[in-house]
Amino acid sequence: MPESHTSRPLLTTDFDRALQLATSHHRRQLRKGTEVPYTAHLLAVCSIVLEMGGTQTEAIGALLHDAVEDGGGPEMLENIRQAFGADAARIVAANSDTDEVPKPPWRERKEAYLAAIADKQGDELRVSLADKLHNARSILADYRTDGEELWSRFNARESGPVLWYYRALLDAFDERAEALGEGAAPALAELRRVLDELDRLVAAAA
Repeated sequence: MPESHTSRPLLTTDFDRALQLATSHHRRQLRKGTEVPYTAHLLAVCSIVLEMGGTQTEAIGALLHDAVEDGGGPEMLENIRQAFGADAARIVAANSDTDEVPKPPWRERKEAYLAAIADKQGDELRVSLADKLHNARSILADYRTDGEELWSRFNARESGPVLWYYRALLDAFDERAEALGEGAAPALAELRRVLDELDRLVAAAA
């Protein structure tokens, strides 16, 4: 089958600038407990969003979804608003646990994030689902390699709270399936499969 093209680019120079901002801001950051550049996560989340049929604004929000809580703070959010518009800033704000330093306790942040899913708009939800799906994929892959040692990377320090959080996320996303849209259905189904496999492996190791 020949390559297909569009008459108008779906990703413009705004996307290029957002990618540059994301890579610059996170340049020295690594994924927890690994030597993987953090940018790999941002690119994966962006890819999942685009595969759902997300807009360029959603893709920009995906690239920058951690820029506020990972050191950028309110100043970064304002920079995003000025550079990429109010909708991109809104998506990033909706996907930020906190801009406080130091961060509030882990459980408090996660319960607040879960509660907020009920009121998120569709574009905010798609970035959130993409973020959590890629995190869950990474957790499963790393658990297959590192086993129970994996949980030491998390603030929770053990599997129980982490598995609770991701199951609660899945339930919350299920309740917002209509707002997520049909394009998000494969990602939602994959999140369920990943968590089922992770539960199975953790139970077998117990």
